Amino acid sequence: MNDQEKARALLPHWIEHNAEHAAEFRRWAERVQAAGQEEAAEEIALAAKQLGWVNEALASALETLGGPAEHASHHDH
Repeated sequence: MNDQEKARALLPHWIEHNAEHAAEFRRWAERVQAAGQEEAAEEIALAAKQLGWVNEALASALETLGGPAEHASHHDH
């Protein structure tokens, strides 16, 4: 497997992983806000938003590489 094929296998995993983190960040932003820490909540929410932007860039890279690998059975972190 060459590096392009590896990237096509890894990118979908990274995108999913980031989306999971972003969702967790949003949940924690709500909890921190409920605890009265508005500024910290805004920063956590911003981090979630930025992960969305990261995923847009990763999705664009994946498309440029030809889309997800057909049979990606193993990936490296």
